[in-house]
Amino acid sequence: MQTTSPVRGDGSCEGAAGLLRDGPGADWSANESWAGRLGEGLGVDSTQVLLLAVLCIALGLLISVAKDILNEDRRTGQRGAVEGAVEPAAPAESPGKHSAKAAPLLRVFYASTKGRSRRLAQLLAESAAAQGIVAEVCNFADLDTDRLCEVRCAVFVLATYAGGSPPEGCEMALDELLELVKDFRVSKGSLAALRYSIFGCGNSEYPPLDFNTVARKVDRALRTLGAVRICRRCDGDDIDNRLEEQFEAWRDRLLPTLLAQQRAADADAEEASVSSVSAAKAAAPYLVSERGGETGERDSESDDSDAEDKGGGSSGLLDLEDIGTRLPAKARGGLEAKADSTPKEMVSPALRTSLTKQGYKIVGSHSGVKLCRWTKAMLRGRGGCYKHTFYGIASYQCMEATPSLACANKCVFCWRHHDNPVGTSFRWQVDDPAMLVEGFERNHLQMIKSLKGVPGVIPERYEQAVKAVRHCALSLVGEPIIYPKINDFLDMLHAKGISSFMVTNAQFPDQMETLHPCTQLYISIDAPTKDELKAVDRPLFSDFWERFITCIKMLREKKQRTVFRLTLVDGWNTSELDAYAELVRQGQPDFIEIKGVTYCGDSKASPLTIKNCPFHEQVVEYCQRLVAAVDGYLLASEHAHSNCVLLAKDSFLIDGQWHTWIDYDRFAELATSGKPFTSTDYMAPTPSWAVYTPGSVDGGFDPNETHVAGKGKTKGAGC
Repeated sequence: MQTTSPVRGDGSCEGAAGLLRDGPGADWSANESWAGRLGEGLGVDSTQVLLLAVLCIALGLLISVAKDILNEDRRTGQRGAVEGAVEPAAPAESPGKHSAKAAPLLRVFYASTKGRSRRLAQLLAESAAAQGIVAEVCNFADLDTDRLCEVRCAVFVLATYAGGSPPEGCEMALDELLELVKDFRVSKGSLAALRYSIFGCGNSEYPPLDFNTVARKVDRALRTLGAVRICRRCDGDDIDNRLEEQFEAWRDRLLPTLLAQQRAADADAEEASVSSVSAAKAAAPYLVSERGGETGERDSESDDSDAEDKGGGSSGLLDLEDIGTRLPAKARGGLEAKADSTPKEMVSPALRTSLTKQGYKIVGSHSGVKLCRWTKAMLRGRGGCYKHTFYGIASYQCMEATPSLACANKCVFCWRHHDNPVGTSFRWQVDDPAMLVEGFERNHLQMIKSLKGVPGVIPERYEQAVKAVRHCALSLVGEPIIYPKINDFLDMLHAKGISSFMVTNAQFPDQMETLHPCTQLYISIDAPTKDELKAVDRPLFSDFWERFITCIKMLREKKQRTVFRLTLVDGWNTSELDAYAELVRQGQPDFIEIKGVTYCGDSKASPLTIKNCPFHEQVVEYCQRLVAAVDGYLLASEHAHSNCVLLAKDSFLIDGQWHTWIDYDRFAELATSGKPFTSTDYMAPTPSWAVYTPGSVDGGFDPNETHVAGKGKTKGAGC
């Protein structure tokens, strides 16, 4: 007795297949009987039974097609793995014998934040061309992953942005490359014909997981897809401003291998294919495959688990250049200790040249001084800076300097365009503070003397300026507070009768706690929330917010004058006014300077444009809103030319008279007395012209100075 299912016994499969084959023209009535009977048994409509049958058959066909595709990919991957075997280098030939027509196209891809990676890529291409190797420089943002398999040789010079992200514009290219690794349709040997190497542009002062992240991700993706490294990746470290030196050393190792690839490409294709197979077999025991991870690295999808990136590696032989890095720490300890026993200079020769061209006078190995434009302006009677209006300094006797060119942030509005070093500690040679004070004064006075005879310079002011420095603005660049001998430095300034205006980014609470009194201590409040501060300051410390808050709370314990300095960047940090108010309540600064960001021109290191610069009227309106949100503060002064407004505690408004100015002689006396003193002990009355007056035409401009309109400006717009 034959046993049949209700469906097959009634020809359901044949009926359903006919419906699938005939489509809309199928004879549905012919199948209603079996579908109806089955529907009655299952408790559903006959139409639903037919649709379910069609869907099941269609799904079966799709599964069959998918299996065929996967089997073909496996066969292709096996062929690619054989074709991608490491070949021995071709016999040496003269570079001049290479045929440009037969030469492979070397493509040098760069991913750049500040333009340095692009310059290095161009340098490599020029060096390759000198060896007879045809090279093309390409932006990584334009990488076509679908055609990467057609490239014979590729070199990647890749920068990593703050937070471990790629430079702006390169995100999509990186994502597409990483997606290929995850795509089951892409063979793991699809890039077996590609020979490549990578140079990363990073800085180890950032958290370890962010260091050269882009270079590591691209390296892992290429190796996973079967590409063969011809020179190990170099994780360039700009920690001591010697990235170019590292690049040159890596380039010198790379070029001979590129030249070998060039020679192999110039050889007769048929002859090369025969000889390469036999040569590869003979040389196999002596060659080190640059595929990396043949024992498991290739299959890992986690960047952080990369054995090579963590200092491990694949089994087998090591390259000579890797032996040092693979030795146990104890074996390397003696050499490393000897090499690190003498700290390096902070300012490298290249950085010294760059800063000198920008007008800096480098003092010692980590400090600098520069002549402020307001110093020159006031020498000519054309007005002083905002500190002249707010605090009564003589701008023509003010010296702008820093005892540390290094900083712990890379702020988006940095007016130095990030040429200075970065660091989370002072790891360089430490210069004597007496030498710095003498060097600052000497270089500053030399720059003042160079203005002798310049049209408009007032003789009386010139004579005063060349005789003595009265003020020192420690806000030139960098983070002065990390200089290990900052307290001795401040004491020496005060002993010479020089006032000190020191700015910190609130990232070093230990140094903040032990800091000696200075004339006026600033904290840059660049953003009021953790997320905005990270976006604006791009800090090196992972616990930047905790450090920031700790320093703010310490500020309220200082007895001398304290200041919050807010730089408003429209579209970046102007929305959270209540959060700013909360920081003010925690820090209780004597003064709050609120300034609109200054546009310093286009820079690849900063995304800001002129659209991010608020007008002075907008800054004033923001200050009025902040005063309404925080008790105890009032608008005290403004300097419209600098787009800056001063808020002061109402305790400095005595009997209707503001006392924001400073008695500098009195401060010098107090600072050298060794006795405790407070900010009210050296305050001085503010003249009426420097007091904020709504609708003022002069906007805090000293009436004893002369307005000089710049080209294309109206009177009152220039200095």
